[in-house]
Amino acid sequence: MKRGSGFSFHVTVVIAAIAFIYFSTVFVFIDQWFGLWSSPGMLNAVFFTVVAVMCISNYALAIYTDPGQVPSSFVPDVEDPDNIVHEIKRKGGDLRYCQKCSLYKPPRAHHCRICNRCILRMDHHCVWMNNCVGHANYKIFFIFVMYAVVACIYSLVLLAGSITIDSPKDDQQSEGSFRVVYIISGLILVPLSLALGFFLCWHFYLIMQNKTTIEYQEGVRAMCVAEKGGYVYSHPYDLGAYENLIAVLGPNVLYWLLPSTKHIDSGLRFRTSFDNVPRTPVSK
Repeated sequence: MKRGSGFSFHVTVVIAAIAFIYFSTVFVFIDQWFGLWSSPGMLNAVFFTVVAVMCISNYALAIYTDPGQVPSSFVPDVEDPDNIVHEIKRKGGDLRYCQKCSLYKPPRAHHCRICNRCILRMDHHCVWMNNCVGHANYKIFFIFVMYAVVACIYSLVLLAGSITIDSPKDDQQSEGSFRVVYIISGLILVPLSLALGFFLCWHFYLIMQNKTTIEYQEGVRAMCVAEKGGYVYSHPYDLGAYENLIAVLGPNVLYWLLPSTKHIDSGLRFRTSFDNVPRTPVSK
């Protein structure tokens, strides 16, 4: 499903930053260091353009891909023998039901007060995308962040190289005219690289645990409650590192760096660590 989107200040800022970094990198940093039309200059320009195109295309897809909507016909089947895990409310123990949407919540679904609807496998609402990050666009979002980190670090290297290494275009007047570009780029790239780098590592950790940001926060609370009761909390959707990884990125390694989401299902049911546990027959 695709979603329409009106004007967003945050998205406009991101697009402006991407455009500024791209043109600064190609037409200033690369040109000053190598000369844009030299062999190494053209090679770096082509490679950086490819990374930038992947970054922008994944960003656009993450914005316009619907994260996953709960079908109006969804009702949890508590008698399904293949689905032995059902999420319940912390208070009362009833099946989770959204009063605002008037729908039962599938496992891992949560209501987004900004989008005003329930989102399948909701991770968080991202103001910089003007969209939720959920079941259908989580991989696209992760790939976008990865390419953004690569682009920022690559641009920083080119920025530093064009300053510290003697340029073949030894023109003091042109260097002075680009001083503002270097300062603004540095002020953008340094904090952005650190923030996005941390964000990428954080979501890689979540993927390896098969958790969402919301589930991590809920897991911390559940762990504290379990410890007080003398129990050990275990995340039910943790299938092991490799299974967790392919659950998000897909089983085909060749598509891990591409925004392919053919491997995802309806998002109404997820494998759990209890699925393969042998059940002891009850004697009558």
